[in-house]
Amino acid sequence: MSYRNPILNNLYKLCITASALAWNLTASANANLASQAAQAQLLPMNTMVQESLYPQLDYLSQKLLAERLQTTLAGYLAFNGKDKFLPGKIATGLAHLMLNPALTPEARRKAAENFRTSADMTVDMENHTWGIYYYLLSLQQIQQAGLLEQAVSPATLAKLKKQLDWRSFVNEADLKLINLPTNYYGVAFGVARLRMLLGWEDASGSEKLLNTLLAHYDAHSGEYGFSDETDGEGRFDRYSILLIAEICHRLIETGKEVRPDLKLKLRKAADIALNMANDKGDGFSFGRSIGAYGDTAILEILSASAYLDVLTPTEKDYAYAYSTRVFNKFLSFWYDPQLHSVDLWGKGRKTDAYRGAHRVLGENFSLLHQLLTTNAIWHKLGYDQRIPLADLQAWADKTQPRFSFNWFARGEYDRALAIYRDRQHVFSLLLANGGAGQHANSPYYPLPFSNDLIVGIPDSGFAHPQLIPSLTLTDGSKLLATAFMSNIQTGKTEKAEFISYQQSGLTRMTGDGKPPQKDERIKLNSRYLFEPGSISRSDEFTATGSTQIQQASLEFSSFSDAVRQDGNHIYFSKGGVTEFIVEGLEKCAVKRVVGDAYFQTPAGPFINHISCSTQQLKHGQPLKIKWTIRYQ
Repeated sequence: MSYRNPILNNLYKLCITASALAWNLTASANANLASQAAQAQLLPMNTMVQESLYPQLDYLSQKLLAERLQTTLAGYLAFNGKDKFLPGKIATGLAHLMLNPALTPEARRKAAENFRTSADMTVDMENHTWGIYYYLLSLQQIQQAGLLEQAVSPATLAKLKKQLDWRSFVNEADLKLINLPTNYYGVAFGVARLRMLLGWEDASGSEKLLNTLLAHYDAHSGEYGFSDETDGEGRFDRYSILLIAEICHRLIETGKEVRPDLKLKLRKAADIALNMANDKGDGFSFGRSIGAYGDTAILEILSASAYLDVLTPTEKDYAYAYSTRVFNKFLSFWYDPQLHSVDLWGKGRKTDAYRGAHRVLGENFSLLHQLLTTNAIWHKLGYDQRIPLADLQAWADKTQPRFSFNWFARGEYDRALAIYRDRQHVFSLLLANGGAGQHANSPYYPLPFSNDLIVGIPDSGFAHPQLIPSLTLTDGSKLLATAFMSNIQTGKTEKAEFISYQQSGLTRMTGDGKPPQKDERIKLNSRYLFEPGSISRSDEFTATGSTQIQQASLEFSSFSDAVRQDGNHIYFSKGGVTEFIVEGLEKCAVKRVVGDAYFQTPAGPFINHISCSTQQLKHGQPLKIKWTIRYQ
């Protein structure tokens, strides 16, 4: 690749330290991105794109064309038949290379040839849903640039016209998704709209799908504006907040007006994103498919919000500053220069099965696409060479509420998200229900998640419930308080904020992948207390009728180390959590779990696992359990 990059030396002098001046990032993508990126927090977003991200795309492109179907990345075979989105993700990555405004004409011609070769190679491979959307987006953008004939052969284009169709995952007769969560309505609309723009079909399909998408969104987001991922089971997660931004992006990308009511919903998502602003570039830390995608969700929400002017001018400046921190985290944490790849699976990290290492090549192209698309929007807004504001953390601590509460749904069960900011940490207390397939996994537990302090384990199941008391009844039933919250109340004292709620039944730990099964023999009152430097949770379990609790336990997996134990009071000398205190249980034990594959998270491996239990229960009396976490 060759570039016409106007980055000036005085920009570096203004933005980075003397050690960072040693950067020599070239198109070979061999530079040590990760070790230097920590110095780049004040670099303009577009500088990171041109100096770091395009070279990585070029490396992937050259490797793909050289190794073809035998391509390996980070030790994994890319074309293993398990990534059903891969052809589309490859297409969008190579399209970004072709359309890079810094290319010379000769480099652009070569990039078009490379796209043509790749398209011929992958055209007969499986390509589903998101892959279809990505492919169509790349074709439409290439067509707009007048390069479609150069980039795609007539025979391949004829095949793609038949293959890239929303009808492959939507029943045309009733517009029902075929075994997919509700966010795929946005994908289907995008596919239909892009097919229309390419001249492959009329507008009727995209209009019907848009109406279906918005009707479903309203039906399952109600007055609060956040989408249930299921048909009313209460699965709220980062997608619930992100989906409105995805819808707006699809409308922006395809030249369709964004209605005022959608902008109002987007503003609610933007409020949450800004409330989470931090210098580390951390994003969402709960629900499925987090890790790098928990961070890039912030990019999508804030870029759409800025583009559609739902942010004030000052908010735009700090949204851009927060977004550059997310870019920086991608370079310093998620990208491994030795592997020439994002790394969601090594160094003790873990994703859910959906984003397993079998998708290594696609995840590279997908994440780079999100970053480049974000940069393109900020570029349009005049921020392409803007040095991000240095006082992001101070601004967020001053202007964003220390404690905020966001309703997702109310009714028989309440669903909500509370955000608490303290000591440069952002805690997200999720009160939801993972629904079938997810409620058993700890990223959906009602916990105050924070990336470096309290996290869940993807696909954890019920094996080691994180920070939620587990009960065993005398008949052998095992229960966990995860899914049936109601009567959520918030309040505050002079120094603290609190949330309380009840559960009229607990979840039976069946492990069968079904929706949570409610057992009403145990009822629960819970209370979270947020104080500067500490969070505590108090639970009071009450048995009904002749039901008896035989055993109770509590577990906590932590990144902290250098342990000293005094009964049920655990001290840590290393790490963010400094103390863990348990009341109401008989004894606690600490076990080092480094190297145990189960105790891995998107943020890295847990170091110590604490398990507390008691069998000395007083029958006929409520069981009271409390834990307190202190942190620095």
